Amino acid sequence: MAWMAPGWMDHGTQAALRLGEALLILAGAWLLNALLRRLLVRLCARYEVAPAFVIATRRLLGTVIYLAAAMLFLNRMGISGSVVWTTLTGFAAVAAVAFFAAWSVLSNLFCALLILTTRPFRLYDHIEVLDNGEKPGFKGRVVDINFVYTTLQETREDGAETVLHVPNSQFFQRTTRLWRREALPEQAAGGNGTNAQR
Repeated sequence: MAWMAPGWMDHGTQAALRLGEALLILAGAWLLNALLRRLLVRLCARYEVAPAFVIATRRLLGTVIYLAAAMLFLNRMGISGSVVWTTLTGFAAVAAVAFFAAWSVLSNLFCALLILTTRPFRLYDHIEVLDNGEKPGFKGRVVDINFVYTTLQETREDGAETVLHVPNSQFFQRTTRLWRREALPEQAAGGNGTNAQR
């Protein structure tokens, strides 16, 4: 007579298998994200793609991969996909209303897309945002561009470094003076005639 495992053991084995599959899904998502990040870095180096475009693409791919992994994870843990989808669409509807209510956020997001596509400046460029005409505004080196603001690293006259978070919409409401790559504004103003302005 064959020995039969008790019911609680079968349930425990099935639960362990589901948990193992769910953890494998998360590990696979992490591995896929890491491989795509390396591939994007190589493409950037080989084809001289703008680093800001690579950063935005990497963030977008990471978000899509981890959202898909979370859906598969919940599915393997026994949560119905239709329930998850209904919940997500409900949250998305509420988020859409809140998003359109916060018009400045939407404006900065759209301006970020314009900055990444039209490329009025790039990472590590030195820029100055003029207040009115030639009236000095804030200036610094571009160290990050995300979907809400652009981060400038500013070196003050006393040598101290500060970080400015400038909303992306500001670059389309004011004039921006640009020094390409590592050319410092002080060097460009020295009369060498090589500074590029937009």
